[in-house]
Amino acid sequence: MERLLEIMAKLRDRDGGCPWDLEQTFATIAPFTIEEAYEVDDAIRREDWHGLRDELGDLLLQVVFHAQMAREAGHFDFAGVVSAISDKLVRRHPHVFGDAQIETAEAQTHAWEQQKAEERAARGETSAMDSVPLALPALLRARKLISRARRAGIAKPGDSPEVGITEQAIGELLFVAVALAERAGIDPEQALRDASAAFERRIRAGEMKS
Repeated sequence: MERLLEIMAKLRDRDGGCPWDLEQTFATIAPFTIEEAYEVDDAIRREDWHGLRDELGDLLLQVVFHAQMAREAGHFDFAGVVSAISDKLVRRHPHVFGDAQIETAEAQTHAWEQQKAEERAARGETSAMDSVPLALPALLRARKLISRARRAGIAKPGDSPEVGITEQAIGELLFVAVALAERAGIDPEQALRDASAAFERRIRAGEMKS
């Protein structure tokens, strides 16, 4: 780890570093970070364990790159990143590192949701919809918004019978929706973003009334 940090610092060194690395910013590196995460997912799906090792290294490089730029700007450093995630893991596992009793995965999920809500409140966030990144792919963001609303007991976008719902059926439904959008000249990604934004507005309005 120390060797990797030293290499990254050297690449960003104004005296003899790499011109490309020196030109990068948080904004220019962020797309690479997202891409590397998808490549990790791809290696896992293909069960390419040798490839996974390399892809995890590429993803780790992204963390180190951001941490180096943050250190240069005086925001934080890699040690701060490690300390923050270590503290969070301990805080979110009181049944392992403390005296809490949690017996099932379902109970753990409920406890996590409570802890996350407390953390959002401590950051001054007032809505369950807060901190769902806008940059997420539309489908993933829609899922997170709906999941947040459901777990918070606020609202659901609609009820439908659960009998007969399968992964294949959902996949075919989504595929048909994309095909219809393409035929109508509509960007399905933007259409879903707009629908998610409308859903988020309804949830926030409901929270203000309660």
